[in-house]
Amino acid sequence: MKIERHAKIIELIHEYEIETQEELAAHLNQAGYSVTQATISRDIRELNLTKVTGKSGRSHYEVLHNSRQNLSEKYSRVLRDAFLSMDMAQNILVIKTVPGMAMAVGAALDELNWKEIVGCIAGDDTIMCAIKTADDTLLIMERLRKILEELG
Repeated sequence: MKIERHAKIIELIHEYEIETQEELAAHLNQAGYSVTQATISRDIRELNLTKVTGKSGRSHYEVLHNSRQNLSEKYSRVLRDAFLSMDMAQNILVIKTVPGMAMAVGAALDELNWKEIVGCIAGDDTIMCAIKTADDTLLIMERLRKILEELG
């Protein structure tokens, strides 16, 4: 449940400019997650969220990116627990995940910053990644296999 909640928090802070813990709790409760203020506080710390000033001038939560290595612990967990399979169609990589986790796995892929990936679109349990070439798609698939083997 914690992994799914963390993935939902990441999804929510990308979708909305969430300014307070109370606002985050309200969004999570609306999405079906029963949370307390203490849980939200702990999640914010574990996800390494910080407040930044947005375009509107309001401060809101964002994921800190400067503390990551190649793939941060939270994204490693999401990738390990949510990834089901992958297949290619020319330069399109199609990744299947457990239901409700495609956006979180897409965020993990974005976190890798691989230059071969042009962009990803995530639904509920499927991600479509546009890759520069078919050869690059094979390369990305091999890299993902290695990461998943390491995560075991």
